[in-house]
Amino acid sequence: MRRAVCPGSFDPVTHGHLDIVRRAAGLFDEVVVAVGVNVSKSRLFTPEERLAMLEQGVAGLDNVRVEGFAGLITAYCQEVGATAIVKGLRSGRDFDYELPMAQMNAHLTGVETVFVATDSSLAFVSSSLVKEVASYGGDVSALVPDFVLGPLTERLAARQAAGPG
Repeated sequence: MRRAVCPGSFDPVTHGHLDIVRRAAGLFDEVVVAVGVNVSKSRLFTPEERLAMLEQGVAGLDNVRVEGFAGLITAYCQEVGATAIVKGLRSGRDFDYELPMAQMNAHLTGVETVFVATDSSLAFVSSSLVKEVASYGGDVSALVPDFVLGPLTERLAARQAAGPG
């Protein structure tokens, strides 16, 4: 069985993330969407919320499951028996960032990285940019699933109401 891992923080999950997962599901027998649960990093959504959103996003993809992980992605790949990591590339800048990690991962464990070019209509979408635009009241409804949009705008409004600090 060819198993791959699609890792990320998914804070929040976007249509770009889901497009890469769907396409990876067509390339591998099984895809594990691995949500990073590093508690030392500040995220908008909790690990449990991100896992739940992703489970909604991949519903209907029979060969995809969602799990949380902490630590090195290569160790997680070995734990679940994955032979590949799937990463989406939006631009050459993403490639420059991802290539050394891919080479290190292959060096450490032999796990290969498969790069999938992002759909051109989603190439500008990132979780960080979505959060920034939404925090200023911009319309991000075309960039995230409906089940993300409501919690995203509510969470950002709550943060703004709470003020700095």
